[in-house]
Amino acid sequence: MDLSENLKIKVNEKLYIKDPETSILGKKIIQESIILIDEIGFDHFTFKKLGEKIKSNESSIYRYFENKHKLLVYLSSWYWSWMEYKLILATANSTNSKEKLKKAITVVTEKVTVDTKIEHINELILNKIIIAEFTKTLQTKEVDQENKEGFFQIYKRVINTIANIVNEVNPSYPYAKSLVSTIVEGNLHQHFLNEHLKTITDCNEPDSTTQFYLNIADNVLR
Repeated sequence: MDLSENLKIKVNEKLYIKDPETSILGKKIIQESIILIDEIGFDHFTFKKLGEKIKSNESSIYRYFENKHKLLVYLSSWYWSWMEYKLILATANSTNSKEKLKKAITVVTEKVTVDTKIEHINELILNKIIIAEFTKTLQTKEVDQENKEGFFQIYKRVINTIANIVNEVNPSYPYAKSLVSTIVEGNLHQHFLNEHLKTITDCNEPDSTTQFYLNIADNVLR
């Protein structure tokens, strides 16, 4: 199934001033911000540099996003919504709880290797940004207020969806949410180590991170 045919991404409206999906410029802002953040890193990314890249005034970007932090949270929310969609597709026809959990863990831990051809979103590059920058969306002084406003709702929904499957597999296991959040966030860290600090991870093969977390889940849920 082609994801681009049915994919409907919904992002918290509080993350933007004007929905970037409603205009050519907005989509260009999203498309080029992904490329630029990957090229120079989020710390060096500015709306001024993005404006130069898209040949538009910096002020035009501020009509869509209040600041670059909200843009990064927007991109992260888009990514986790995409992950949620893939999760639903992968587990929809699974009646065996263990098999469903295996599929769910695989979805959120496998390295993205296929671009779904959504015109203005390069999921391959976005995945690299999430691996490198996602913690910056959470580790801020404003995290509690932003959480109340629902900025991380989709991400939490992905965690809780998989945690519910863990509870199906082993209802007596008391740490389902902690296990899943460790798998999801640890996966990003392992991919980061594989990219930059290979000597302190054993997950150096394309599917080794997935196998690592499948092994953990299997052992703790026995």
